[in-house]
Amino acid sequence: MAYDYDVLVVGSGFGGSVSALRLTEKGYRVGVLEAGRRFADDQFPRTSWRLRSYLYAPALRCFGILRLTLLDNVMVMSGAGVGGGSLGYANTLYEPPAGFYADPRWAGITDWNAELAAAYDQARRMLGVTENPLETPADRALRDVAAQLGVAGTFRRTPVGVHFGPTGGTDPYFGGAGPARQPCTFCGSCLTGCRVGAKNTLVKNYLHLAERAGAAVLPMTTVDAVRPLPGGGHAVRTHRTGGVRRRTLTAEHVVLAAGALGTQRLLHRMPGVSPRLGELSRTNSESILGARTRRRDADYSRGVAITSSVHLDSDTQIEPVRYGRGSNLLALLSTVLVDDAGGRSRLLAGLRRLIRDPRNLRLHASPRRWSEQTVVLLAMQSLDNSVTVYRRRGRLRTRQGAGAPNPEWVPAAHDAARRLAHEIDGVPLGALTELTGRPVTGHFSGGCAIGTTPADGVIDPYHRLFGHPGLHVVDGSAVAANLGVNPSLTITAMAERALSFWPNAGDPDPRPPLGAPYRRLSAVAPRHPVVPVGAPGELRL
Repeated sequence: MAYDYDVLVVGSGFGGSVSALRLTEKGYRVGVLEAGRRFADDQFPRTSWRLRSYLYAPALRCFGILRLTLLDNVMVMSGAGVGGGSLGYANTLYEPPAGFYADPRWAGITDWNAELAAAYDQARRMLGVTENPLETPADRALRDVAAQLGVAGTFRRTPVGVHFGPTGGTDPYFGGAGPARQPCTFCGSCLTGCRVGAKNTLVKNYLHLAERAGAAVLPMTTVDAVRPLPGGGHAVRTHRTGGVRRRTLTAEHVVLAAGALGTQRLLHRMPGVSPRLGELSRTNSESILGARTRRRDADYSRGVAITSSVHLDSDTQIEPVRYGRGSNLLALLSTVLVDDAGGRSRLLAGLRRLIRDPRNLRLHASPRRWSEQTVVLLAMQSLDNSVTVYRRRGRLRTRQGAGAPNPEWVPAAHDAARRLAHEIDGVPLGALTELTGRPVTGHFSGGCAIGTTPADGVIDPYHRLFGHPGLHVVDGSAVAANLGVNPSLTITAMAERALSFWPNAGDPDPRPPLGAPYRRLSAVAPRHPVVPVGAPGELRL
C-alpha cells in the first residue's frame, strides 16, 4: 500500500533526532511527530517565570519546554518542544561507569562496551562534547567539600555540549552543513533554553541535518495511539496539541522515541507487548537538593548549567546545578532538608523544623534571588533499584520494582549538602516532593528493557519491539540500568548503534528475523551522508 511516510518517528529528543537523521541519510521518507512547539533561540523564556513558554501543560495553554509528571514514587521532569529534552537539559555528557555494560540483565547478549565504543565516539562528535572551561565559586565550594570527605581526587570539570568559540557565526562541527553558531556567554540559562545559540541542542545538530536532508518535522502533534494495519505497516492516530483536530498518518515503520514515559504510555495501550513492559523503570536513583547562602551579594548563577562533579563514593556522583539570574520558579519546590524520620512523616518533621527556625524561613521558602544565592545539587547513583510502571484506569502508575526500593533520600548527598551549606554560609535545602516520598528525577529511563525473548525483554538487541514487526523503540526507555550519570550521551550512542544496522531503503535487511538469536553485525553505510568527510561530525561508524 502507499504510506504517508516510510518511517514515522514519535518524538524529537535524542533517540528521535538520531533516528530522523540516520534514516533520512539511508533514503527513507521520514516524518517526525513532536507534541511540543518549535522555538527559535530568541523565543525561549527570559526566566522561568514566563510560564507559558517555560512549562509544558497544554490544558493550561502552556507550551514550554519543561513537563512535570507526578507519579506514585517519583516526580519526573522531562522535556517538550522540537528538540525534546535537549532544549532544557543541562548539556552534561558523561559516559557511564563499567557497571552499566556489565549489568546482568543484558550483559550475556553481547560485549556492550565493545559494541557501543564507536557509537559513543560518534555521539560525542555530533553533540560537540568539550570540557567546561570556567571554574565558578560553586565549583570551588564543591571541591572543598570533596576534600573534607577525602574524595578531592574525583573532582573534575564536566564534559558538556556547548560552543565556547571562536566567535564569527560559523559552523564549527559539520563542515558547513550545520547552522552558524555563537559562543557561550556563561549566563547560566541553559535549563530554561539557550537564547544565545551556544548550546548544542538537537536543533543545532541531528535534527537540523535531518531536515536539511528532507525529513519533515510536525510540531504540536500529539500521538494518541499506534495500531497495525491489516496489509502491513501502521496507522498513527494524532491530535493537535492543545486542540481537537485529529489526523491519522500511516507508515511502514514507526520509531517510538517519546521518552521513557511517553513511549510507555503508548505501549501500555497496545495488546501483545511483552509482560516485562514497565519493569526496570529507573530514576537514576536521583535526589535534587542544595544549599542557599545568607550572603545577599553572592551570585552562583554564572556558568553553564553544570560545571563540575564529584564522586562521594563508588556509586554516588553529585553535581552543582544553576539557573540563570531571575529564574527562581523552582524555588517553590525547595524546602528544609530532612533525613529519614524513622517511619514518621518527613513532611511533618520539616514543618516542625521550619517553625522552630523562623530566622531562616526566607532562605527556605522565598524565591527572591534564589538562583543567585543557591547551589542546587544533583545526586545520582548507579545502584540497582527501580520502579515498575503500569496502567490503571487510563493513567500511568508506579510501584516499587526489581532490586532495592527506589530511595526516598540519599544519605551521602544529604551530608554533602550540609557541608556545602557550611562552606557558603547558608542552609541546606531539600525538595518538597521528597518529603512526601517522591524524589525528583530529571532522568527517568527504562521500562522497555533489551532482551533476547519477550520473556526477558520488551525489545530485541536491535531495538525492535517483540510481537510487533515494524515497531522500534529508540529512546531512554531502552536504558534499563541506573547509569549514575547524566544519560543523554548514552541514549544518543545507543540510538546511533541501533540505526547503523538499518538497511538503505530498498535493500535487504541484514538483521536476523525478529525473535532469532542475536548476531553481531557491521554498520550499514548510508548512501547519502549529510556531513562531509573531514568535518568533526562526519559519520565514522
